[in-house]
Order: sequence, then C-alpha cells, then structure tokens
Amino acid sequence: MRKFFGTLFAILLGLIFVTFAVANRHFVTVSFDPFNSVNPSVSVSMPLFALIIAVAILGVIAGGCATWFGQRRWRRAARQHEADARGARAQLAELRNQTLAPRGDAQRLPSPARFHGVAGRDKQGATL
Repeated sequence: MRKFFGTLFAILLGLIFVTFAVANRHFVTVSFDPFNSVNPSVSVSMPLFALIIAVAILGVIAGGCATWFGQRRWRRAARQHEADARGARAQLAELRNQTLAPRGDAQRLPSPARFHGVAGRDKQGATL
C-alpha cells in the first residue's frame, strides 16, 4: 500500500511539474550584476520553469546541509552514549560471569539477548 501511494504521489508531482513547465516556458534573463541593470556583464537567459525548479533544488540542498550541520551535536552525543552502553554491557557480562561461575549452570540467569533480540536492541535497532 505504501508503494502505491508513493507511486501515486510521484505521478502527481510529475504532472504538476510538466504543467508548470508548459505554462512557464518563456525565457527570462537573470542578472548577477547589481551595478549595471541595462547591460549586465554577468547574466543568464533561461526558461522560467527551469529557474524556479533550480532555485527550489538549491533550497532543498541548503536546508538539508543546514539541518545536518545543526544536528552534529546530537549525533556526537548518540555515538558517545552508544560507546558507553557497549562498555557497560561488556562490564555487566564480565561481572555476571564472575559471580555466577562458582554456583554452576543451574542458577544462571537468562541472557539479555533472549529478551531483546540480538545484542540488546529493540525492534527499531535502538540500544537498550
């Protein structure tokens, strides 16, 4: 069902782009010279739809980069917490082996991997 809606959305988005391109195919001149508007030294002539779509793509890329750089603090903290959790799990396993070794196999506790899947993670892959 998700694939169906994704395909439907892509088709509708494509139709909107094609309709927009057909309606706005006249050429516009984009000037990068703020001092001479009559005869600019740096200018580009392109269809209006291409200009608007290019600006939208650049905006999405700039927003994605800004978000990615803004979240680096949280990614760093997540890596640190993951490393701390791994160390704590290793220490816990070592302590369990030390305390349960003299008692024998009859009183051993079940391993946490049986309850939480592989390596102590939940269904989404988060560390427990």
